[in-house]
Amino acid sequence: MTGYDSRACHLGEGPLWHPVRQELFWFDILGRRLLSRSGKNHQEWHLAEDHSAAGWIDEQTLLLASETALWRFDIATAQKTKLIALDADNPVTRSNDARADPWGGFWIGTMGKNAEPQAGAIYRFYQGALKELVKHISISNAICFAPDRSCAYYSDTLTRQIMRQPLNAADGWPSGAAEVFIDLNATRLNPDGAVTDARGNLWVAMWGSSCVICFATDGREINRIPVPARQPTCPAFGGSDLCDLYVTSAQQGLSDDILKTAPLNGTTFVFKDVAQGIAEPQVIL
Repeated sequence: MTGYDSRACHLGEGPLWHPVRQELFWFDILGRRLLSRSGKNHQEWHLAEDHSAAGWIDEQTLLLASETALWRFDIATAQKTKLIALDADNPVTRSNDARADPWGGFWIGTMGKNAEPQAGAIYRFYQGALKELVKHISISNAICFAPDRSCAYYSDTLTRQIMRQPLNAADGWPSGAAEVFIDLNATRLNPDGAVTDARGNLWVAMWGSSCVICFATDGREINRIPVPARQPTCPAFGGSDLCDLYVTSAQQGLSDDILKTAPLNGTTFVFKDVAQGIAEPQVIL
């Protein structure tokens, strides 16, 4: 492990390795910042509202998810153009976890700004339309997709369960009912963001437990990576060969004493040669 970026985030989230730019983007949701790093080049954009996640549209353009909308974002000029409203009439919620799917869609979860029970939902943005997929979500997390396109994963963190949703191979829409894939209640682990590798294994950041755990396709734990931050939030594969695992973290809720003695909380880490990842799919508008 090495510290990748020392800029501490109040609530670091949404790491995205842009496969064309070879650049990592991530968010400080509560600090209202978009951050990036490519080699030694660091960038930072200040945002007018909470933003939590991104997908890549092309070399110069990102899709951003905020508390009120999905946006087209020009990296060079920082110009934002609204694509579609997202819970814009609901001041209770904000966006949270999200990821592009293999069909060019974008799944985005919302949650209450104070984790109000069942205030959020999970949506899919596809071919210009936004459709609600899962209702009554408290803390949307772990959205990612099997590399063989067979299913999506997601979690409501408060349930301590990771769900497996079968998908239609042709267009990526849910096909049939979701089932519990992993139940973490016995271990008291709290699943946060997640990503799959090329073999279909599921890598999950565990909020409050200082680790990322890898689960095989049958649900068995097969690897556990210690993270020198109490609240890791989301992993992403990146690097020139997509074998490095980047992990964001959060300072939210930690006391000043903890932050003084453990200053890496809220920073972003990289773990080299962890597993063979896959490139994040391009969002197709």
